[in-house]
Amino acid sequence: MPYATTSDNVQLYFEEAGHGTPILFIHEFAADYASWEPQMRYFSRSHRCITYSARGYIPSHIPDADAYSYKHFRDDAIAMLDHLKIPAAHLVGLSMGAYSALQIGISAPKRALSLTLAGVGSGFEKERLQGFRDQAMAHAEEFEKGDSDVVAKVSGMSPGRISFLIKDPRGFKEFYDALAKHDAQGSAHTQRGFQGGRPPLYEFEDDIKRVDLPTLVIVGDEDDSCIEASLYLKKHIATSGLAMFPKTGHVLNQEEPDLFNTTLERFLVQAEAGRWGARDPRSVRV
Repeated sequence: MPYATTSDNVQLYFEEAGHGTPILFIHEFAADYASWEPQMRYFSRSHRCITYSARGYIPSHIPDADAYSYKHFRDDAIAMLDHLKIPAAHLVGLSMGAYSALQIGISAPKRALSLTLAGVGSGFEKERLQGFRDQAMAHAEEFEKGDSDVVAKVSGMSPGRISFLIKDPRGFKEFYDALAKHDAQGSAHTQRGFQGGRPPLYEFEDDIKRVDLPTLVIVGDEDDSCIEASLYLKKHIATSGLAMFPKTGHVLNQEEPDLFNTTLERFLVQAEAGRWGARDPRSVRV
């Protein structure tokens, strides 16, 4: 099995397909490398596509509890690029993965060709932040005390996922069954360290304003916890565009794979042609 080694010696499982300009897909909390399969199949026709499981997600390794900060997850994505000898890639992240992609755009922008930030920013609003953190800690305890499929029972039925269940019961069952196989201890560590411990986006406001990479922000209009954060990023990243999917929740890439792929493809075409984010009309050649 192919693994990349991080700076703190954690082994990350990955898969890749296709040739061309690289795209690195970074998954959400309730997912793993396989959740990007609709995108791997589609974009590997024209790009080199890489997907991996984050630390704490089998078949990647599960380090100790003190190794799950947002900086660990950010640096893991960079370690994946280093392992594959990729100087820079399009970074496509969902939720937790979108937060990591944004952190790379802030701290190591030369490693990103563009940023796609989908379903980003849960717990963003100041009045909701403490409640979000308390919930993360409570979920971590439930994971450690529950049955083997406790992660799916707790996380799979959250409000932002219900539209997926209603719209596509078969697809949701596939998502839920995969989530039920997650390692409960790795999920608990991730809830405490990353989900409950990461700073909210507004603490990076000055850094976010300096991001000048082509950026696509995607959010579902049924994903209440991420709408304000998505609008915030659109407001503060001058080179960003915002797409809102109707009657869609948090699991954007699986709930609406065709719409997600079409939206992302149009963005990548414009970004690679240098036609995304041109603010001075005099810089565009007709």
